[in-house]
Amino acid sequence: MSSPLPNFTRYITTHDNTGTAQIHSTTESTWTNYANDTLRFSVPYTTSEFPATLTHDADLVAHESLMAEGSLGLVNPNGTVCRVVDFAPAKRGTRGLMHRTQSLDYGIVLEGRMEMWLDSGEMRVLKRGDIAVQRGTMHEWRNPSEGEWARMVFFLQATEPLRVDGRVLGEDLGSQTEIKGQ
Repeated sequence: MSSPLPNFTRYITTHDNTGTAQIHSTTESTWTNYANDTLRFSVPYTTSEFPATLTHDADLVAHESLMAEGSLGLVNPNGTVCRVVDFAPAKRGTRGLMHRTQSLDYGIVLEGRMEMWLDSGEMRVLKRGDIAVQRGTMHEWRNPSEGEWARMVFFLQATEPLRVDGRVLGEDLGSQTEIKGQ
């Protein structure tokens, strides 16, 4: 089963030698499927430092190099990641992957509804337009629909290691082996 949600186009801007804005590139999104095609990821853009250096298109060069290497994890250490994720409809009784990234994540529901589960057992249903701010917490995502795909966009910014009561709570991808960590 593949996502019926529409592809999107990425438009990157830059400047000419006089400082006037122009379009650098226009690219159709590309996707990578995971978890038996129940998830698909597209990464429109990354930065490899924070704050990003735009002079001489240094950020563009770094992004293109990182994507060509194929070494991007969920988070880009010292940088940011913009990732679009499509979630297949849930099969009755299935759950998502409980995980934690070493990042500050902004997750925005673009299509459908999503359940956000925390390791405490708390759950919230997010609808189109809702925003989750994940601050290094153990969480999982689940599309509760039995027939419709859902889409979220995530903006991840790497963070310093999170310490709670003297313990470091690092990245934890659970039993997942397909998606690379940092």
